[in-house]
Amino acid sequence: MQIAPRSGGPVPDVASLLARLAADGGRPRLTWYGDDGERVELSGAVLANWASKTVNLLVEEFDAGPGTSIVVDLPVHWRTAVWALAAWRTGATVALPDAAPAHPDVIVTDSPDRWAGAGADLVVVSLPALARRYDGDLPPGAVDAASAVMTYGDAIGWVPEVDPDQDALVTAAGAVGHKGLVPEPGDGARVLVDGRGTVADVLRDLLGVWAGGGSAVLTSRATAAELEQDAPRRARLLSTEQAQTHT
Repeated sequence: MQIAPRSGGPVPDVASLLARLAADGGRPRLTWYGDDGERVELSGAVLANWASKTVNLLVEEFDAGPGTSIVVDLPVHWRTAVWALAAWRTGATVALPDAAPAHPDVIVTDSPDRWAGAGADLVVVSLPALARRYDGDLPPGAVDAASAVMTYGDAIGWVPEVDPDQDALVTAAGAVGHKGLVPEPGDGARVLVDGRGTVADVLRDLLGVWAGGGSAVLTSRATAAELEQDAPRRARLLSTEQAQTHT
């Protein structure tokens, strides 16, 4: 399945990418296969809408912008992609847990107990698609993302100007700056993205797919492992989603 890009050429930054997604109407851009049979499909417009709401939360609640360090402690998941896109749109630096700074500004996590006493602003994310609030005890002062995000506007309000020379993504393997964050565009295909990759690799893969006008079928780690052991199921998924394997 080929999904022709709206316009050709490289995408310079996440702001441009989100603008393209927002103008994309109802075409699927991200289909998520989670554990226990969960399937979530987001069009370009819906994906951009989630990111816009999250941008507004980050800016209004935490003054996120260039120089802000945001630790994203989430597994491969569609919500992880939304939080990363939103953080990058503010110009902040996303650090994965293996490269978390000693004193991050914000921590976005599905496991708040891991960050007890970290001293940072804490955002707690519920991963199930239908979650409307965090199913557990929130630490004092923590923001419940499931309920908070929905209260923010669908269009991005004021947002700082991104500094292209600052780090966008930091892992133990190194850093990527904002100006080099979006890879060369893919070929516009609908592709299956294996959820067993590192969070950093999966995020960069998604950016490349979207930059080329393509669509991603993303699996959780457990689902990817199950598909590897069940070739007929994997073939059915590829056929049903009209997707091809990611190269």
